[in-house]
Amino acid sequence: MTLRLNAPLADVAERASAAAPAADSRARILMCAPDHFAVDYVINPWMEDQIGRTQRTQARAQWENLRLHLAREAALAYVPSAPGLPDMVFTANAGLVIGETVVVTRFHAKERRPEEDLFRAWFERAGFSTAAWPDKVAFEGAGDALFDRARGLIWCGHGWRSSEEAPPLIERIFETRAVGLRLVDPRFYHLDTCLCPLPGGWLLYYPQAFDERSRDVIATLVPAEFRIELDEREAASFACNAIAIGDRIFLNACPPRLERRLREAGLSPVVTPLSEFVRAGGAAKCLTLELPPTRADLSSLRLK
Repeated sequence: MTLRLNAPLADVAERASAAAPAADSRARILMCAPDHFAVDYVINPWMEDQIGRTQRTQARAQWENLRLHLAREAALAYVPSAPGLPDMVFTANAGLVIGETVVVTRFHAKERRPEEDLFRAWFERAGFSTAAWPDKVAFEGAGDALFDRARGLIWCGHGWRSSEEAPPLIERIFETRAVGLRLVDPRFYHLDTCLCPLPGGWLLYYPQAFDERSRDVIATLVPAEFRIELDEREAASFACNAIAIGDRIFLNACPPRLERRLREAGLSPVVTPLSEFVRAGGAAKCLTLELPPTRADLSSLRLK
């Protein structure tokens, strides 16, 4: 299939999805084309002074580059973009999916709340069962809930976008241990901007994004030799906002020290520059929603 760069990305995505095989055992990832992406408001520090400064053509090219890289490793699905919803491209915030069940996001920021019904409709069309969730409990999906398969738990961030009440609800719905971590730096407003569980039990994170108790929890659950700690400069490059598939990790930037640590962990970094999306406070992980684990994987995550 030939992709025309000047074609609307929603059309490209639809054709790509239609061309994909019906059954695929690879990881599954949900994306949304950036046809309407821009910085039109400010809901995080990265957006300050960025209104009207995004380059639509550059954003398209960066998103397409990431998409093509991921398409070699995973089966991709697409939710249509919508006018007036510039942040819908960040599908990590669509919800949290385990097996056939989804908790659809309850956005903290009023600017993003219209996305909820569109994401819910996509999940329902795709055959997922929607779990009940209290309207007044903010929860921003896989932006604040990250699987750690090596430890059989879900790391859950709260403090800026998701409520402290969210982790116990997640634990009850999915019968999977949920470990709450409090975020204290407004630049790292979602957990996926400052923490990334990696294959083999490794954990990539920026310690100063968390309060002292949360740092202690991480240190208790993750042995020191498996913790890859970022400094402020590395964290500000959105290095934690990464996607690990197999032995590859896709990220916006990979400073030399981090590259050495990732290779020591058996991972091959693939840099996919996403500077236009960083203007809005997101990078590779924010632009994707992992749809597994499958029902077979779920059995290993059940609370004992």
